[in-house]
Amino acid sequence: MKDHILCHEDFMDFPIGAFPYDPDHTAMGEYQYVTEKGYHGRWLDQVCNYTWNGTGPTWLVTEKDGRHAMECMRVEKNRPHRIFPTLETGSPFWRNAEVSVSLRRLSLRGMAGLVFSLNHSIDTLVFALEEGGVATLTYRHKEELHPLGRAAFPQNPDDTYRLAADCEGDLVRCYVDGQLLIEARTPIVARGGKAGITADCPARFSDFEARVTAEEAAAIEARAAERAAREAAEMARHPAMKLWKTIDLKNFGTSRQVRFGHLLGDGSWQVVLAQMQRRVSRDAYGFISCLTAIDLEGNVLWQLGEPSDEAEELGKVSADMALQVYDIDGDGADEVICGWDFEIRVLDGRTGAVKRAVKTPIADQEDEGLIGAPYNTYAFARLNPDGIRICNLRGLERSRDILIKDRYCRIWALDDQLNTLWHDKSPTNTGHCPLPVDVDGDGKDELLVGYRLLDSDGHELWHYPITEDHTDEIVAGRWKPNDPEGYFACVSGTQGFFIGDFYGNILKRDMIGHAQRVSVANYCPERPGLEICVTNFWGHQGGIFLYDCNGEPIWEKQNEMNGNIIAPVNWDGDGAELILTNGDPQKGGLLNGQGLRAVAFPDDGHPTLCCEALDLCGDGRDELILWDYHRMVIYTQADNPRPQTYHPLKFPPYNASNYRGEYAYPDGSYLDFHADKDRMRGEK
Repeated sequence: MKDHILCHEDFMDFPIGAFPYDPDHTAMGEYQYVTEKGYHGRWLDQVCNYTWNGTGPTWLVTEKDGRHAMECMRVEKNRPHRIFPTLETGSPFWRNAEVSVSLRRLSLRGMAGLVFSLNHSIDTLVFALEEGGVATLTYRHKEELHPLGRAAFPQNPDDTYRLAADCEGDLVRCYVDGQLLIEARTPIVARGGKAGITADCPARFSDFEARVTAEEAAAIEARAAERAAREAAEMARHPAMKLWKTIDLKNFGTSRQVRFGHLLGDGSWQVVLAQMQRRVSRDAYGFISCLTAIDLEGNVLWQLGEPSDEAEELGKVSADMALQVYDIDGDGADEVICGWDFEIRVLDGRTGAVKRAVKTPIADQEDEGLIGAPYNTYAFARLNPDGIRICNLRGLERSRDILIKDRYCRIWALDDQLNTLWHDKSPTNTGHCPLPVDVDGDGKDELLVGYRLLDSDGHELWHYPITEDHTDEIVAGRWKPNDPEGYFACVSGTQGFFIGDFYGNILKRDMIGHAQRVSVANYCPERPGLEICVTNFWGHQGGIFLYDCNGEPIWEKQNEMNGNIIAPVNWDGDGAELILTNGDPQKGGLLNGQGLRAVAFPDDGHPTLCCEALDLCGDGRDELILWDYHRMVIYTQADNPRPQTYHPLKFPPYNASNYRGEYAYPDGSYLDFHADKDRMRGEK
């Protein structure tokens, strides 16, 4: 008899009002770890959408006759992302449970009901009442809905119904007010998982409950203990973290607008931090208002502009800034290349003095066809640069060219003297981070700009057969064993994650919701080739997906947080990379290739907003850098220093970006490409 209560929720300990949410519905959680202030209780909301800005909360705690209820307030049309507002609770170890809730349909449109056997919010079973007077059982996975059962059930907006889903083995029986409506068998039931409530229209939920037998309750505890023991054993295999540096950022702190480089030319690392202000419309025209260069002791080397005590406000930006740190003139010390008040400036890394500057291009193209401009017009006479990439378009011995862009449509190529080489206006979205890479081995970079491959002169070679949304991140590499061909791994928002070849063909695609970040590394040494890690954000955020070198799924999970960087981390120096999620001491840290937490951050009050992995000590292994608007801390391995033989090739820090695809390759051969030029141009 299922008389052991795993969870009973009457919402009485919640104050009347909104369940915690982001009132601005910002993209900060794409690359920063942010949590909404307020009481969450045992519940988690992993669903967000930028179109909700100004619309209020998704979930609202209400009261009637002295009793509380949780109401869904969305009228969700599933645009631009397929979204099902969901509140989840419980444990991934729940199995053989009966979950139930009282539901009043405040709207007879859409659906409202229970989720159970939930792995993450778009990998779950759903028992719901839907418009048209039906009850349905559905497996909701990624962008697909798989019907498992359907029964007529007339409804009205005035009655309250008791929904229950009773799971036993691979069988689920679905009831309304004690009446069996649907039963079905599926292995998704047997795997178990969390539970909760879901609706895409106004609906009122109360008295949620989950029950199991006493024997099953003991089994759940045993599964949780076994997982904890596996995690503890895995953590014992890796060096623990040791605090190396603590830096006071005073009033010049920021979020992810941070760059690392060698400003002094002596091999030591320095940091450049940018504060920004917004122009016209949210992040569409962000511009740098203050640059501060510091060493790893926190000493200020120089500062340009005026720092602000409102660092949190000036740092709260999800866009890239036009900022890179790179030795563009080959003198042995890095310069700071930045956009500054409608100029592109090359600054002396030692002093911040202007070495070279030029006005940004006149933005005189017609507004018609200009993608992503607020109010359908470009706001300024000159370009307000959105990002900078260092590339080699002229076939020099080293990269000495600069790519600048507006938000989503136009790019300009400059040489190291800041002369314009060419510019391009794209018929499709450029995405955030065009990737320069020499795919044909001729010494000149091609550019994957969104879905288009351009040659070094800015001419389009081909276009992936996608026109919607935009590409956030790209990785190029030869990650399949015994395969001389190179490939692109792309994450493109609503267009999902895909692998494409160098000739414009999509070879593998997975519609995982809004695909946001991607990395490629040797996460599973026991498997052939390298693995690809992907995460999502808008819609159902927080999913982490691991694929093999062919793009076949290995596992997917939800770590219940945003800000998942999924960068490869060379922590052990043994050739196996770990996956950096975020800096949360309880659930963040480094995952291994099985999705198990392998290294945890200490619970020492460190900042958790931003994180980065970079070899700062010089032994080949990565340090972990955490910071917020006021403080930066750096952790290294407890056994540092230790000589290393494994020194992976990683994404160059001189092309840093919120939107860079990450990789860790054992050597440079993984980026040694010789694509056929004629095929790239569509010639036989």
